[in-house]
Amino acid sequence: MLAMVRVLITETTKKVGEKVILKGWIWSLRDHGKITFFDLKDRSGLIQCVGQNLPKVTPYSVVTVSGLVKDRPEKLVNPKLETGKIEVEVEKLEIISVSREMPIPLDTDGYEIEEEIRNKYRYLDLRRSRMDRNIRVRSKVTCFIRNYLSDLDFVEVETPILTKTTPEGARDFLVPSRLQSGKFYALPQSPQQYKQLLMVAGLERYFQFARCFRDEDPRRDRAYGEFTQLDMEMSFVTQEEIMSLAEDMFTKVVKQFFPEKKISKSPWPRLSHKESMVKYGNDKPDLRVNKDDPNELAFCWVIDFPLFNKQSKDDFFYGSGKSEWAPSHHMFTAPHPDDVPLLKSDPGSVRGLQHDMVLNGFEVGGGSIRIHDPEVQQTVFDLIGFSEAQKAEFDHMLTAFTYGVPPHGGIAPGLDRLLMVLLGEPSVREVMAFPTSASGTISVMDAPSFATDEQLKELSLK
Repeated sequence: MLAMVRVLITETTKKVGEKVILKGWIWSLRDHGKITFFDLKDRSGLIQCVGQNLPKVTPYSVVTVSGLVKDRPEKLVNPKLETGKIEVEVEKLEIISVSREMPIPLDTDGYEIEEEIRNKYRYLDLRRSRMDRNIRVRSKVTCFIRNYLSDLDFVEVETPILTKTTPEGARDFLVPSRLQSGKFYALPQSPQQYKQLLMVAGLERYFQFARCFRDEDPRRDRAYGEFTQLDMEMSFVTQEEIMSLAEDMFTKVVKQFFPEKKISKSPWPRLSHKESMVKYGNDKPDLRVNKDDPNELAFCWVIDFPLFNKQSKDDFFYGSGKSEWAPSHHMFTAPHPDDVPLLKSDPGSVRGLQHDMVLNGFEVGGGSIRIHDPEVQQTVFDLIGFSEAQKAEFDHMLTAFTYGVPPHGGIAPGLDRLLMVLLGEPSVREVMAFPTSASGTISVMDAPSFATDEQLKELSLK
C-alpha cells in the first residue's frame, strides 16, 4: 500500500470525502477547550481545520495535518475563501517547528507598521497576503516576459556586476580590488556599454533582467542602491519598432495578469517632449481620465527630447563643469538625423532619438537609438566638455565601433517601478523581496557594516 503524500491546500476542493496530508503554518487559532479550530496556510491558500483533543500549538507554528476533507455546514460556508465550502476534520496534528509570538502583525496589509521594523523582520513581512501576492505576481510577469522575448529570438545574456567606473551621470558604488592594490571596480549603473558591445558581437537581439546600482537619494518610485530593469537592445531597428514591441508586450502583460485593469487608449498616445511640457508642465504626464480610478492605466510615449540640457556648475559629472551642456538622456543617445548639422552650431536645438514609456504619471521605462558613428560620439563627448582623460574611459567602446557596428537601440523598463504602478503600491519597495530602506539599510542584514582592520589591510586600504 502506497504511503499518502502531501497535497496542497487548494487541491482539497477536489478531494471531499478523502483523507489528505497537509503541511503549512497555523495562520489563526481558536481553542474552545476540547475542540480546536485553526486556519492552515501553505503557498497555495488557506483552509479551516477542526479537531478534538489536539496537542497545544502556537499561531504561525509549522505543522503536518492528517485528516478527512468534508463539506462545511451550509450556514458556515465562507465565500471569501477558495476552500470556503470545505474543512478538514483533523485526525492527527504533528508539530514540525514552534513559533514564538510575532514581533509584527501579519493579518493586516502592513502599511501601518514602521518601515525599518518591517525590513528587520522582512522574512515575516513577506508572509502577509499582500506581499506574498506582489512577489508571486512579479515572478509570473518576469516569466511571461522571458518567454515573450525568447519567442522573438532574443538572447538572454548576463553582463558583469564588477565593472569599470565611468562618468555616466550618477554616483558609482566602488569595490576595492585585492589583486590590484589601489584600483577599484564599480557596480554597474546599467549594462549600457555591455549591451552595445553585444550588438557589435552580432547577437542582434539581447535582453536580461539586470541589476543596476546607483548611489542616489531614494524616493517613492526609486529605491536606494539597487533596482532591476528589463534591459533590451536590438540591431537594425527603428525607434518605431522598439516602441511597438514594448507596447505589445506590456499590453499583453496587463491583459494576462491584471485583467481588472483597463488601458485608457490603444495605441498608446505619443507626445513630443515640447508638447508634454507645454500641455502638462512635465515630461511624464498622467493622462488618466479619472485619477481616482485605481484600475485605469494611461500609458503613453514621450519622444523628441532635446539631446542636451543646460548644465549648472553644481551638476555632478559631465565635463567637470567645463561645458554648458549635459546629455538629456545619456551620452550614447543618437541625435535625430535631421538635426545632426546643428550639433556644432546650435546644440540646444538638437533632438535626440530618445523614447520614454510613461504610465499614470511615472516614467516606467526609457531608451533610445544609440550613436554608432565614432565621429558623432566624439562630437558629443566634446560638447559635454569631456577631457581627454574622460574620453579615454570609453576607448574600449570607440575601438569596438571601428570593427563594424550595426545601428542599434533599445529600451530598459524599470521592473520595480512598473509593478509598483500596476499593483497600486505606494513605493517600489513594496514589490521587492528584500529592499533597501530609505535610510540605506539593507533588509534583515544590518548592512552596511564596518570592515575589520584585517580586511582593510588585505585591500591595502586605511
